[in-house]
Amino acid sequence: MVNIGIFPKEPDHFIESFAEIGIIIIMFALGFEESTSNFFKSIKRAWGIAVFGALGPFITAFSIAWFFWESFNISIMCGLAMAATTVSLSMVSLKSEGLHKTSLASGIMTSAVVDNIASLILIAIMVPLATGNVMVTPAGIGIIVVKVLIFFAIITALAKWIFPLRRVGFKNILQFQKGEHATLAVLLVALLSALLGHAFGIHAAVGAYMAGLIIKEEFFHFHDHPKTNYYQNTKKIVDNVAFSWIGPVFFVVLGTKIVFDWEIFTAVIPHTLAFFTGLFAAQVISAGLAARYIGNFTKEESLMIGFGMLGRAELAFVVMGIAYIDYAIFPIETFYTLMFTAFWLNVAVPIAIKLWKPYLMKNAKKQPH
Repeated sequence: MVNIGIFPKEPDHFIESFAEIGIIIIMFALGFEESTSNFFKSIKRAWGIAVFGALGPFITAFSIAWFFWESFNISIMCGLAMAATTVSLSMVSLKSEGLHKTSLASGIMTSAVVDNIASLILIAIMVPLATGNVMVTPAGIGIIVVKVLIFFAIITALAKWIFPLRRVGFKNILQFQKGEHATLAVLLVALLSALLGHAFGIHAAVGAYMAGLIIKEEFFHFHDHPKTNYYQNTKKIVDNVAFSWIGPVFFVVLGTKIVFDWEIFTAVIPHTLAFFTGLFAAQVISAGLAARYIGNFTKEESLMIGFGMLGRAELAFVVMGIAYIDYAIFPIETFYTLMFTAFWLNVAVPIAIKLWKPYLMKNAKKQPH
């Protein structure tokens, strides 16, 4: 639309602000769909996959960006954008192959969630440094770390002690007027958590994601209405808002920045190849080795976990939006390079999973029941 002259190259200020609301709701929806109980049950096995599965791509993206552009700020933001994997694409690909209920699917999902949380913490710390809002000094870094720790301490306190209270907890709020306002209640929590994060110098999307993560499905189990699944009803509405009519505005605004310029396309081919091959190898090797030696998965399962964590989606685009749109850290070549890299990594996920499935199933038949 932009390239044929229907949309303006610079969106209206209202649309850009509306897009920010969209990404906040998207991040809340992603956190809300995670099962908190299953997440904590699987975290002991998946933490190593998440940590090393994020660290490998971060170091790789940082190093390649430094080689091409020799800028600390650009390199940091490239590392942050490419460190976080995506859950949705991997789960859809696994489901299409009938592998979504396996232990490796659970490992990928939990690792991706922990990966994203770790990336969110890094974003909260690094973005103020990269944007120049805080001086890169021990005192400046210390202030950021303290703010991040206070924010996550508040979120932890809400999740562990305040929300589960019997008489005045979050479940009681959800039950107000027979659960008719449950959706409003969870969106209000998302808004307040986003504002809290913003107050501590953290991107609002990080706060919204954490709000979604700490709202448990058990809060929606109302004993006086056993036949009504309030959690699924609320989730359906939240997903509709996030992925159908407000959230997509964020991606439309981000898409308007991609102007078809043949010179730029050809100029970033070497950069895209370097990022894609480097990140493909780093993701599969780091996550695969961690799955094998920390998570105790088989060799075939470990490689499948590495393939399942190749995707880059919402969080990567959030970082790109911050770096390219909000603070103009990225030159146009960097933005195009990361967009193309994310595209090809996402294409690689279903292909790699499909091609590796026969080896996985062949090994599964050899395993004793």
